[in-house]
Amino acid sequence: MTTTATENTTRAEYITPRANLRQDAEGYVLELEMPGVNKDTLDVSVNDGKLVITGERQAPAELGRAVYRERRPANYRRVFELDASLDPSKISAKIEQGLLVLWLAKPEPVKPQKITIS
Repeated sequence: MTTTATENTTRAEYITPRANLRQDAEGYVLELEMPGVNKDTLDVSVNDGKLVITGERQAPAELGRAVYRERRPANYRRVFELDASLDPSKISAKIEQGLLVLWLAKPEPVKPQKITIS
């Protein structure tokens, strides 16, 4: 986070994680790359029809004096607008090795259905 000198407000700076979205018969699978983020520093919520994903990559433990550094703490944030037909209570998520995977189930009427012919 950074603080501006002219204002008394705190402004957070975010990295937008890369995302892939695919669809199958059951719903949608959303994958986001968030290296360094774990379950404890991740927040996934739905608010006003928007899927809000935030995560924090914390600084690695210092084992000595840093001489050179390319990795640093970072905050991730991405917001997606949800289709009104999707049920937020049917969203599930898993994070493993910095890859967040969310499953968004399609509502029953939207799923393809096989019609039996008699």
